[in-house]
Amino acid sequence: MAAAHFVPGISYGKSFVTLILAALVLGVLNTLLKPILVKLSLPFLLVTAGLFYFIINAGLLFLVSYLVKDFEVDGFVPALLGALVITAVSVVCGFFIGDKNAK
Repeated sequence: MAAAHFVPGISYGKSFVTLILAALVLGVLNTLLKPILVKLSLPFLLVTAGLFYFIINAGLLFLVSYLVKDFEVDGFVPALLGALVITAVSVVCGFFIGDKNAK
């Protein structure tokens, strides 16, 4: 929702259900496909000091727009900016919701 709000070029139509479905599909892709992509792109990740990770996230977000009806990403730049927003929101949420018992 934050990416659709802050990044022009990302929209989820009028339905909140579309947003939830897009989030679920992105979660599944992050769980199943992202580890494979990270291992395959390890040389690029090393050369770019990890910045290629955002390219992977943008690609997955762009893939979600193809898989979920009414969730639209208008190009690679909005996908990249959306990936940055999603990463920032995840970091902030992880900071507040993180494991309090972690040592």
